[in-house]
Amino acid sequence: MSDTGIVAVGPKGRVVIPAGIRRELGIEEGSELVALVEGEAVVLVPRSAIRTRLRSMFAETTSSMRDELIAERRAEAASDADAGA
Repeated sequence: MSDTGIVAVGPKGRVVIPAGIRRELGIEEGSELVALVEGEAVVLVPRSAIRTRLRSMFAETTSSMRDELIAERRAEAASDADAGA
């Protein structure tokens, strides 16, 4: 299957993704796609693919970014309190 196809923009900006591409990527009615602008291109990426990619990028992360942020803010607040005393 070719991974390219020509589509036309229809009424209200709608495009139809060719059936072969939808089958290849498992895109069905109701699937959520994320529209990204890359340079002068519009790229549609299945939301599930982005989720999978992000999970793999952060799979080895053992700390919580939320906990790190809270700790930093508390340290800043304590530093500010000490400076004002």
